[in-house]
Amino acid sequence: MTDVCFRADFTSTHQWVAGRSWAYPDGGPINPDDNKLDHLVADPAYSRTGTFRATRRTDGLWDAGLLTTEGSDEGFMARTGDRLEARVRLPVETGAWPAIWTWRDGDQEIDVFEYHPDNPDLLELSNHVRSAHRYVRDDAVGPGGWIDLAVEFGARSVVWSLNGTVVFADRRGVGRRWSAYLIVNLSVCAGRYHPPPDPEVTEMSFEVAALTVHREPRA
Repeated sequence: MTDVCFRADFTSTHQWVAGRSWAYPDGGPINPDDNKLDHLVADPAYSRTGTFRATRRTDGLWDAGLLTTEGSDEGFMARTGDRLEARVRLPVETGAWPAIWTWRDGDQEIDVFEYHPDNPDLLELSNHVRSAHRYVRDDAVGPGGWIDLAVEFGARSVVWSLNGTVVFADRRGVGRRWSAYLIVNLSVCAGRYHPPPDPEVTEMSFEVAALTVHREPRA
């Protein structure tokens, strides 16, 4: 039996920091080397409602929402053995690049999911700690669709589930002493790996209706 050790309240400034992350050079606001058009903003309308938005700027970039537990008063970190669960509405617009992921000290990245609407039925699941990756195609995945995701950060295997069914167990894991902060954000593709937004599109979004982390209670 596990306990809920973290329940996301995106409105909370104690849980989450908005508009900056050390996963971006100098904490942001831009990250062009990752083929992103993001310009991170702290405006609560871009993230604090649980709907993560991006809007086109006049300089070719996009104001975009990001929340992270890094640097917050609570400073929550997921750790080995935890299980993260999230309910997500996927974006519709080409160029949208939503993700839930982890980060600490320039590394420790586990991608709960990444998604690109130009590959409408495909989720990208990655363990960058120990180099494992899987593309998962499923009829439940599609632009505008709701999905339930879960990831178990096992020492010897990270296990991803989609709508209650295991879809990838990497058999690599994160090791016994792993820990990392949470990041939720909507990036915008610059065109190198996935198409950029269509010229007439000025806004995009995806929604995280719930995010919890479960942990075995200590003896």
